[in-house]
Amino acid sequence: MVALHARRSADSVAAWHAQRGSKGLVVALTGTDLYRDIHTDSAAQQSLALAKSLIVLQSLGIEKLPAMYRTKTRVVLQSTTSRQTLPKTARHLRALMVGHLREEKSPQTLFAAAQLLQGSGIKIDHIGAGLDDNLAQSAIKTEAACAYYTWLRALKHAQTRAHIQRAHVLVHASIMEGGAHVIMEAVCSGTPVVASRIDGNVGMLGEHYAGYFPVGDAQALAAMLLRCKNEPLFLDQLRRQCAVRAPLFTATAERAALLRAISFS
Repeated sequence: MVALHARRSADSVAAWHAQRGSKGLVVALTGTDLYRDIHTDSAAQQSLALAKSLIVLQSLGIEKLPAMYRTKTRVVLQSTTSRQTLPKTARHLRALMVGHLREEKSPQTLFAAAQLLQGSGIKIDHIGAGLDDNLAQSAIKTEAACAYYTWLRALKHAQTRAHIQRAHVLVHASIMEGGAHVIMEAVCSGTPVVASRIDGNVGMLGEHYAGYFPVGDAQALAAMLLRCKNEPLFLDQLRRQCAVRAPLFTATAERAALLRAISFS
């Protein structure tokens, strides 16, 4: 059995272990597992102990586990389909953030950056459902105050992918991630990323990626988007670095890594 999420799947993990022991029991850890629950929640901690093997979804995830569990942990980078880059407007830089409005995604960092970028010629689109009422109200206020910020609400996946393909750059401002699918969708669509420097992002894009900004730093995000607009060579550098990472997010690579993790169990 491969159980996703140490806390939410804790009952299933315990039931499997009660009948079959640890053999064949794999637990895949999400961002909330790694960066919150396994440090505070007894059910999540029990899942770690019972599993024969563990999976993390980006390369730095192992470092957040207690030392006793690291040898039974494998990295499995998720995969996505590759898409052709769609035509991009030359009238302005189009930045896109994809993520539901909740604290973990730090949309307030984008709101503040949008305020700083008024009149810059940078268009910011934001896709995601208003899961937090306060953040949804902040998005509405930002849209009213900033002519170049648009909250598109939740869109179907195909529409979201098309927006990613048309964007010049994807913004990923999260404060907590296990391995964001939208990053690999951007990378595999030829769209470079600017991202908060957190383990979940660094574990996918690499330690030496040039497109990081400090967590929650709207001024740094605004400055990086201005570099993307005003320095074509910088945007090209990000695009080239993302292209190097793209093969890591293929179905072939994911399948091989998952088979290795399962065989270990």
